[in-house]
Amino acid sequence: MENFVASPERLIIGALLGFAVLLFMIIKLKVQPFLSIMLSALIIGLAVGMPFTMITDTLSEGVGTTLQTIAVLIGLGSMFGAILQVSGGVEVIAQTLLDKFGEKKAAWALGVTGLIVGMPVFFESGLLILIPIAFGIAKKTNRSIFHYAIPLLAGLAIGHAFIPPTPGPVLVAEMLNVELSYVIILGIIIGIPAMILAGPVFGKFAGDRYNFPVPSSFEQNEKKMVEGKLPSFGTVVAIILLPLFLIILNTLSSVIPFMKPLNPVLTFLGTPVIALLLSTITAMVLLGMRHGYTREELTKIMTESLSSAGNIILLIAGGGMLRFILQNSGIGEAFGNFVGGLPLPLVLVAFLIAAVVRISVGSATVSMTMAAGIMASMPAIADLSQIQLATITIAVAAGATAFSHVNDSGFWLSKSLFEVDEKTNLKTWTVMETIIGIVGVIGATIIWFIVQ
Repeated sequence: MENFVASPERLIIGALLGFAVLLFMIIKLKVQPFLSIMLSALIIGLAVGMPFTMITDTLSEGVGTTLQTIAVLIGLGSMFGAILQVSGGVEVIAQTLLDKFGEKKAAWALGVTGLIVGMPVFFESGLLILIPIAFGIAKKTNRSIFHYAIPLLAGLAIGHAFIPPTPGPVLVAEMLNVELSYVIILGIIIGIPAMILAGPVFGKFAGDRYNFPVPSSFEQNEKKMVEGKLPSFGTVVAIILLPLFLIILNTLSSVIPFMKPLNPVLTFLGTPVIALLLSTITAMVLLGMRHGYTREELTKIMTESLSSAGNIILLIAGGGMLRFILQNSGIGEAFGNFVGGLPLPLVLVAFLIAAVVRISVGSATVSMTMAAGIMASMPAIADLSQIQLATITIAVAAGATAFSHVNDSGFWLSKSLFEVDEKTNLKTWTVMETIIGIVGVIGATIIWFIVQ
C-alpha cells in the first residue's frame, strides 16, 4: 500500500463531502444503500487526493478483511433461524413461557421470549412469527395491543441488536477486534434492564394511554399451533443457547486454570463460525429431521433463507470499504485527534456517531456499519482493553437502535402490523426504540468507567 499524506483541512472537507453525498443518495434519491456507501467511499478517496491504485487497493482490502468470517456467520445464522421458524420452535418458547408466567404477567413472558428469539432470528422474522401470540393474548384479555406487543418488540430489538450471533453486534465486534464472548456477556447484562424498562414498563404505560384493539387482519386469519408437531421447550432453548455457550467456554478456558488443558479444543469449538455451524447441524437433526422434514425439504428451507442474507452482506462489504478509506486516507486519525480533545469518553462518541447516522439514514445496519468503521479507524481504539471495546460495541448498537422514525423500515412494519397511524407509532414504537438506546448507552458508560 502506498504512503499517503493530506492536510487535515482537505481530509475534513473530503469526509464531509462523502458523508453528505451518502445521506443525500439514501434519504433523497432512495439509492440502494450498498451503492451509496461504495460511491461515498470512492468520493472521499478522490476528494482527499488518494492515488487511483491506492483507492482500488483500499476498497479490496476493506471487503476482504471485513467479510473474512462475518459473511459465513450471516449465512449460518439465516439457515439456523429458518429451521427454528419452520419447526415451530419460537412458538414453543412463547407458549411455554406464557404457561409459566400466566396471563397477568404475559408481558414479561413476551419480553423474555423476544430476547431469546432475537439472538438467532432476524428481527422482522421473529416479529412476524410471534406477533400473533401477542395479539391473541390482547384479544383474550380485552386490553390494548400495546400491553403485549411493546414488550415483545423490545425483547426482539435488544436480542437482535445487543447479543451475538445476530449480524449487527458481530459486525461491530469484528471491526473493533473484540471477542464475541465479552459482547455476549455485556449484551445480556445491559439488555435485561433495557428490556424491562422499554418492554413491560413502557408497554403498560403505552397500553393504558393508547387503547388500540386487535387488528382486523389478525381477526380474519388467526394463527393456530399444532401441538403434536412441535419440539420440546428444553430442546429449542438448548439449541439456541449452544453457540453462546461454546463461545463463552472458549474465553473462560483461557483464563480459568483448571480449564487450560481443554483450551485448544474449546478454542476450536468456540470459534463463532464453528459454534454456529454445530448449532445449525444440531437444529437440522433435532428440529428438522426428527419432526418429519426430509433432507430435501430442509435444503430448500435453508437455501431460501439465504436470500435475505445477501443484502446484509453487501451492506457490510460497503461498510468495510468506507472504513478502510477513512483509515488509510488518514481521516480516522484526524477525527480521532479531534475527538480526543473533546471532554467525552469514546463510548459516548460511539453512541453519538451511530445515533446521528440512525436519525439521518434510518437503517440500523448502516448506522452500525458506519459508526463501527469510524471508531475502528481511530488510533485510540488500539489501546483499549477487550471489555472497553465491548462497551463501545454496545454503545454503537444502542445508538443504531434509538430514534427510529419514518425513514426506518421497522417503523413501517410495526405500523402496518398494528394498523395504527404514524403519530401513534411515533409515540409507541419510536419511544420504545429510544428507551432501549438510552438505557444501552447508560449501561455501557457505567461499565466503561468501572473498568477504566
